This record gives sequence, C-alpha cells and structure tokens, in this order.
Amino acid sequence: MNLNPAVLYLGAFGIGVIAGLRSLTALAATCWAAHWGWLDLSNSRLAFFSSTGTAVFISLLALAELVADKLPSTPNRTVPVGLVARIVTGGLSASVIFASAHQPIAPGAILGALGGIAGAFAGYQARHRLVTTQRWPDFAVALAEDALAVGGGFLLVSHLF
Repeated sequence: MNLNPAVLYLGAFGIGVIAGLRSLTALAATCWAAHWGWLDLSNSRLAFFSSTGTAVFISLLALAELVADKLPSTPNRTVPVGLVARIVTGGLSASVIFASAHQPIAPGAILGALGGIAGAFAGYQARHRLVTTQRWPDFAVALAEDALAVGGGFLLVSHLF
C-alpha cells in the first residue's frame, strides 16, 4: 500500500486521540474498518481484528463504556487505570492502521499511545472546563464527546486509504 507517511503517522496519532476520548471506540472503529475492507489485514498477525466476532465483541464493550462514562461513580479518565487503557487501545488501534499499510507496527503503536495520552488529557480538560466554567450540563458534554469520538473515529479510518 502506497500511503503518504504523513497521513499514516497523523492517522495513527489521530486514532490514539480518539482512544483518549473513549478508549474502546477507537478499537471498534478500526475493527469495523478492517471488517468492511477499508483496512487490509489479510496477511497480518492482526487479521483477527477484521472478523465479525471481534468487531461485534469490541463494539459491545465500547457501547458499555459509553454508558459507564455517564455514571457518577466512573473514575476520571486520567487516573492510572483509565490512562493505561487509553494508551493500550490507542497503540493497538494505530498498530492495526500500520499493519494495513504493510508497515512495521511499533511506530504506529507508539504514535497511537501518545495520541491516547494527548486525547485523554485534552478531553478531560475540555469537558471539565465546559462543565465548570461555562456551566454546561455534564451529561450533554459527555454525549457530544461520544459523538465526536464515534464520528471522528469512523471518519478517520474511512478516509485513510
């Protein structure tokens, strides 16, 4: 696959940012992109991400995450466990993108992990400021963030190749 390296690197970082907003949404987007043939994993160790079962399973987990995010008992995304989840799913999602471009996955994993960190902190700050200084309802901001993560994730993976 002949893809401009800048597009590949920005795509990997971008899917990481999506993981920073909603960790499993980025992975669900890449799974469906692979399943629908937008990302070619046919000769990759990551080919199982293109299976229907994997895409459905990850999507159900992502849906549960969208619901859990609205609960008052849900911890902040920047606590260690939440941040690690975003780093891992950002790195894994970006690895899928790099694998589909027939590139070594390590640089993608690093870019996706860095994007996960950036997205987690940027998303937290944006939501916190909109709720505390602008007095927007947290639930409404959370729904807007959901829409941004889902829409942005699918827009990104559908326009890479």
